[in-house]
Amino acid sequence: MRSAAARRRATADVLGLSPGEFAALRRLATPGKIQAFLNATPINHELDGETILSVREVLRQRRAHCIEGALLAACALWIQGEPPLVMHLDCDPCDYPHVIALFRRQGAWGALSKTNGAALRYRDPIYRSLRELAMSYFHEYFDKRGRKTLRSYSIAFDLRRIDPALWVTHADACVETHARLAGLRHYVLISKSQERILSRRDRFERKAAALLEYPRPPKPAPAG
Repeated sequence: MRSAAARRRATADVLGLSPGEFAALRRLATPGKIQAFLNATPINHELDGETILSVREVLRQRRAHCIEGALLAACALWIQGEPPLVMHLDCDPCDYPHVIALFRRQGAWGALSKTNGAALRYRDPIYRSLRELAMSYFHEYFDKRGRKTLRSYSIAFDLRRIDPALWVTHADACVETHARLAGLRHYVLISKSQERILSRRDRFERKAAALLEYPRPPKPAPAG
């Protein structure tokens, strides 16, 4: 039997998924359908603490944030016979990294992405290099004070290099997978001198970016 890394098209037995779970992902036959599924999946607000949900848990809990959505998207691509590639986008320590799933069409790169806002989502497959794709997120990647924070991007990482039990069906937080992505070789996007002259997003831009698809639920009123 061939190893999972050698399989071009993932099967339910390789992934460890049930027939129903596998069928749900197999229906996502195009990048557009995968992105629509991610958009329709409520954001994971991590109300009970930090999570890194596996693909199975995203399907079961019907919630996801960026790395969780990227893992699901990569898995769906693998089922369709495409490599399950992801990219880690790193940033200034004041902000949060992001993870996207990658695909190619006619030699150009595109991306699938789960976010609660509008700016860091899907990218059409029109980018000639991974750097060009990463830079498409630069202007919109900023913290609450309007500072542009994206600093580097990783190589394209093939998730077939990790046991599916660690990211497809893992019952607990996928910390090993997260650590593997965060530890990838990264390439700097801007120099320190360029960093010093960056403008901030203005008040209007920050207000426009504050629109969320899935607002955080209000805290329950204290008992009594």
